Amino acid sequence: MKARLQISIDAILRCSLAFIALVPSVVCRADSISRDAESGPVKVRIALEPDKPTIGDIVTLTITVTAEKDVEVLMPEFGDAVERFTIVDFAPRQSIDSGGRSVFIQKYRLQTPASGKQAIPPILVEYVDRRPGQKSAPDGLDAFEIMTERLEFTVNSVVPEGASAKLKPALGKLGRREPLPRSNWPFYAAGCLVIAVAVPLGVRAWIAWRQRARRKSAYEIARVRLDRLLARPRPTSQQVDAFYVELSSIVRRYLEDRFDLRAPELTTEEFLASVGKLGGSAELSREHQSLLREFLRQADLVKFAGVQPTSADIDKSIQTAARFLDETRENAPLLLQDSEAESSSLAHSSLTRRV
Repeated sequence: MKARLQISIDAILRCSLAFIALVPSVVCRADSISRDAESGPVKVRIALEPDKPTIGDIVTLTITVTAEKDVEVLMPEFGDAVERFTIVDFAPRQSIDSGGRSVFIQKYRLQTPASGKQAIPPILVEYVDRRPGQKSAPDGLDAFEIMTERLEFTVNSVVPEGASAKLKPALGKLGRREPLPRSNWPFYAAGCLVIAVAVPLGVRAWIAWRQRARRKSAYEIARVRLDRLLARPRPTSQQVDAFYVELSSIVRRYLEDRFDLRAPELTTEEFLASVGKLGGSAELSREHQSLLREFLRQADLVKFAGVQPTSADIDKSIQTAARFLDETRENAPLLLQDSEAESSSLAHSSLTRRV
């Protein structure tokens, strides 16, 4: 009798554990909500925080995928399943944990469109099992698929429940209107005249200052953008296209700002032709034009021809872009000319040292 009872208890425990493993779990904390899904060597977790935002708040959606060694993971495309929300920021990351497993993280900062009940639709993650002795993908398919469950949450309104629709009390009776002192109108007229003259002059001065500041800092702005791009994780084969788009954009934007080339809609060949009009002067030497031509054409092969660059090709493109920025920063004057040049000489020397 005891043996039968023990067998029944063991069977119940095994069934309970199997049921828990098959059903994706929902984990709720005081400030976040998440859902987990698992398939073979891959685990997926989506988490949203805060779990009860107020309209206007920014919510953070984190997609975390953990895969065993030799398992290739295909993460969701940018913006997949979150089109209904406004994407404020996006940050992908990849690492290896202490157990040798690959960890992929995509973090979105989203703005909700309205208050009330909202939901993150199911998110699809694909993977290919390249471990020895394992089946790489189901028959007739390119990869295994994992689909998370729908993640529902509520966006609170800023208007408290039960608030009255009456915005303000009725106005009382107006008192007697006192006439304005007639003796003050000349001062008001003089003030308006001064404002009418000063505002246009101030606007023109501000625009001129902005233009001078932009010309002086063209190299510095481009270098900061390049350093920010290089601080990100190394691009994967799926991300290399976007990487080259941003890298070439940095160089083209620098040329437009630095050499007064206004050609944002031109093709690469048209853009190079516009650059060639500068000639071999101190503005842009023939060597630098050749360096620029090689860099932009390599970028076009990746962006439009679908060429997959090697790690050495990526390093060469980065070095070429950095070399072009560094070698052309001093080829043209960075300060104003004529009467303002003398008064700006101290600022010019300080900027040159900093750059």
